[in-house]
Amino acid sequence: MARILGYIASSLDGFIATEDDRLDWLFPYNDMNLGEHDYKSFLERVRTLVMGRGTYDFLANDPAPWGYEHHRVYVVTSSPIDRPRGKLEVRSDIDALIAELRALDDGDVWMLGGGQLQMAFLEKHALDEIEIYLIPELLGGGRPLFPATGHRDSAKLISAQALDRGCVRLHYRFDHSE
Repeated sequence: MARILGYIASSLDGFIATEDDRLDWLFPYNDMNLGEHDYKSFLERVRTLVMGRGTYDFLANDPAPWGYEHHRVYVVTSSPIDRPRGKLEVRSDIDALIAELRALDDGDVWMLGGGQLQMAFLEKHALDEIEIYLIPELLGGGRPLFPATGHRDSAKLISAQALDRGCVRLHYRFDHSE
């Protein structure tokens, strides 16, 4: 059974992007040394990526080469993608997608991108672990790490680690078996 994981950066005040969906606040940290927790190392552990339409559109409009050609990619959306960038599959039913992901046995699943889809998976008790990279920047507003939906949950801290340039890695596990 595949584990469904989150791996995301957040500002100190809990935002993942500015109000206009910009990530320029994060770019000065691109050369940060994350050691064994580096993005490339994480990406090698996952076989499947799941993203919402907003994240897909953001990545599809980036002039950089599509970086997920060796992964199975699902985009959660109710509208068709006319000219897909890279090989991907579209799903609109989150419950059916979760069942499909749980049946995979060839690697972990990464919830790539925004907090909205991660929250939808949390509400369905389908996010197993999350790594949050807390960046020492205050944005003062923007897209929250987890949108306020009224959902309450508890996570177990697996580890907390100070990294390069004031970044802190928080690794949590959600146990919904109780």
